[in-house]
Amino acid sequence: MNTYRIGQIVPSSNTTMETEIPAMLMARQSLFPGQRFTFHSSRMRMKKVVKEELAAMDAESDRCAVELSDARVDVLGYACLVAIMAMGVGYHRESEKRLTTHTKNNGGDAPVITSAGALVDALHVMKAKRIALVAPYMKPLTEMVVNYIAEEGFEVVDHIALEIADNLDVGRHDFNKLPDIVAQLDYSDVDVIVLSACVQMPSLGAIAKVEALTGKPVVTAAVATTYAMLKALELDTVVPGAGALLSGAY
Repeated sequence: MNTYRIGQIVPSSNTTMETEIPAMLMARQSLFPGQRFTFHSSRMRMKKVVKEELAAMDAESDRCAVELSDARVDVLGYACLVAIMAMGVGYHRESEKRLTTHTKNNGGDAPVITSAGALVDALHVMKAKRIALVAPYMKPLTEMVVNYIAEEGFEVVDHIALEIADNLDVGRHDFNKLPDIVAQLDYSDVDVIVLSACVQMPSLGAIAKVEALTGKPVVTAAVATTYAMLKALELDTVVPGAGALLSGAY
């Protein structure tokens, strides 16, 4: 039996990343009964999803990485996509490198994955060129996310900003509404639909339905982060019911 310790650097008001990532990794146990996962979090203060709070929160990520490396976790996920993207184009590379250095210097060397970097990498893995996305953020932050992704080489054909400012309300958003929201997107000529460009907005339960309704591969920030974690752990990137990226095709 192999046990892997999963560390998560989490906004203090986040509830979904500690729900969806464990759900995906636990779902693998029916396929890989010899693999077990435990989950460990450290929190950064953030209540409102606005640029000022995001920047202040990101400054706390260094402390969180050190705390989690005290527990000798095997991989760390930075569970806030927009906090990274709000810091400027390409910042996920700087953040991942800096935080991984902290774990190494603390004697608990483990890779740090940002959900922002994981989503960008996932789109490359899926060979996407044109995408459509749904984000819960206010319009200015959503435009920042769209620009960040575009600068990484993708054309964002269409997007919807749900304009939910309070992070707790983002976590309470009903994933059953997502298929109807996606129906408002122009996705006819896209390669991939990003169902949730946010690890706080629940989406796991809607992925299969949206793939069936649209005929398009669907990915979310949480799914991309799970894929990146499994890659870092050198495990099979397969999770039942979590969409194309975790189907085993990649």
